[in-house]
Amino acid sequence: MRHPEAMAKSIASIREKIRADALSEGFDAVAFTPAEAPEIQGKRLDAFLEDGFHGQMQWMAESRDRRASPTAMWPEARTALVLVMNYAPDHDPMDNLKPRDRGNISVYARGRDYHQVLKGRLKQIAGRIAAREGVEVKVFVDTAPLMEKPLAARAGLGWQGKHTNMVSRDYGSWLFLGVILTNADWAEVPEESEHCGSCTACLDICPTNAFPEPFRLDARRCISYLTIEHEGPIPREFRRPMGNRIFGCDDCLAVCPWNRFAEAGRESRLQALPGMVMPPLTELLALDEAGFRARFAGTPVRRAGIDGFRRNLLIAAGNSKNSTMISMIKDFLHSDNEGVRVSAIWALSELMPAEDFAALRDEHLPDEDNPALRAEWRDEWRDK
Repeated sequence: MRHPEAMAKSIASIREKIRADALSEGFDAVAFTPAEAPEIQGKRLDAFLEDGFHGQMQWMAESRDRRASPTAMWPEARTALVLVMNYAPDHDPMDNLKPRDRGNISVYARGRDYHQVLKGRLKQIAGRIAAREGVEVKVFVDTAPLMEKPLAARAGLGWQGKHTNMVSRDYGSWLFLGVILTNADWAEVPEESEHCGSCTACLDICPTNAFPEPFRLDARRCISYLTIEHEGPIPREFRRPMGNRIFGCDDCLAVCPWNRFAEAGRESRLQALPGMVMPPLTELLALDEAGFRARFAGTPVRRAGIDGFRRNLLIAAGNSKNSTMISMIKDFLHSDNEGVRVSAIWALSELMPAEDFAALRDEHLPDEDNPALRAEWRDEWRDK
């Protein structure tokens, strides 16, 4: 039997080799924590689901038992290697809200899909670990039902802020996370405490009041959820607050005071691609389905789908106060997609004088045998 001191030195050496691997693959930090969920994780998850805060993301409820703990997915897991990649922007994302006739895509979605970038790097690291140490490994990015943020906090890489996202002393709120589970006992337990203090900047900035209280998010009110995961028309109360946001929202991340310590992300594949930084709304509205697929190939924006993206664009167009878009918007009045039609009607109601919109409504008002379409026009009409 190996002496405990010798074993400790061996494990420390293994960790250092893994840290070197992680840095060589572009990660900024890695930490080792037991592959067991903190008790608070299950409580917060259950409260989130019981209150219906997951909205249409039914897969979250269906995978609840597997989400509760990493060992629910892999009983043999003993250690979670949590890796961090910084993607901090080189500008203040709040400035992106000013040009109302341009589409604001969340910072994380302007480059290559981070799932693919991180997963490829994680597989490289995991492969080296397995070959070198003779252990089993499994790789996870956030497409799997593994809740990586509580693990990252337990590993000492940061803490979950009042906006429920990770915050780091070194990188602020701009963090991508990846996890490698292993059946080896290599864990440390340097859990990070929460350092938000009395600050409520992230809660106060939210344009749709998506935080009912600190550390709790109602996804049904979150612009990121509404523009990406939500299907169908976006509720009226959220359309004006969306502004020019056409995919995701950065507000609660951008205002975090800890960002003053963050340096711009270094990973070239996560840098913004051409045409992804504040593109003109007219340019995007002109895309057909093939053009949408080609322009956003390999990026997270593809997740919204052409109809979801058009719905978001039309709401941004309605918020632009730019009446030159009216003719383009009219082209979507006869879309087969309800979310697109409703958004087009609403955008026109925002951009057209009352009498002109009334005339357009009368021109397009469907027959009595189509009550659903009649309701769409009626619901979007308002006195001006």
